[in-house]
Amino acid sequence: MSGLPYLRAGSGSVMVLVHGYLGGAAQWTNEIEAFSKDFDVVAPNLPGFGTAGHLDGCDTITGMALAVLELLDQLEVAEFILMGHSMGGMIAQEMAAIRPDSVQKLVLYGTGPLGLMPDRFEPITVSRERLQSDGVAKTIARIGATWFKAEKAAAGYPVLTEIGAQASPQAALAALGAMASWDGRKALAGLTMPTLVIWGDSDKSYRWPQVESLWTNIPEVQLSVVPGTAHAVHLEKPTLFHSIVSDFLQATDATI
Repeated sequence: MSGLPYLRAGSGSVMVLVHGYLGGAAQWTNEIEAFSKDFDVVAPNLPGFGTAGHLDGCDTITGMALAVLELLDQLEVAEFILMGHSMGGMIAQEMAAIRPDSVQKLVLYGTGPLGLMPDRFEPITVSRERLQSDGVAKTIARIGATWFKAEKAAAGYPVLTEIGAQASPQAALAALGAMASWDGRKALAGLTMPTLVIWGDSDKSYRWPQVESLWTNIPEVQLSVVPGTAHAVHLEKPTLFHSIVSDFLQATDATI
């Protein structure tokens, strides 16, 4: 898929940031500023989301992964550090499985290996029904509140809902189907690159069994559990989030 819009800043080794459901590249503004001091940071908007709302959304996680890989090919990026949040973490797992030699390090944040998300705050079928009846803006306002420990009172909530409302209804609906049909568990053993799993201890989307599955099945993995946060750790405790990621990226392979 050509013409995928993105944000980019910095120089050095390339770091790719993949947003999640009803997200966009703009959700990574603080991370781009923080990490571009040491890396060439690329943050794409997934088809149908953020400033790519005019593009047709993908109905599979693999399709989204291939869209991001195509953008990186266009940018002539052969190797990169990869971080994915939520649905973006599923996409990152798929990207790493498709091109394991390209991914130097992997950060899986607020995510899991099973798209159906057992014990999620609500079943995906309910989210699909509510999306069709309420529309995108009301859906992100409702669902987005569950992504913060402080819910609608969280400082990051207004920005998140503004970005989420840019998604096309088609892409929002297609992505729910894409998640529901995706299962990445068999691929975990093949993700041999150094990997960091980050999880907020009050995450209502991806519960502990999902995170534990990543932690116990990926060969070279570290786990960071962030207390007092939910699904949007990078917006809830940005300084701590940046410190955790930076520590992992600065570590030598021998310490992983």
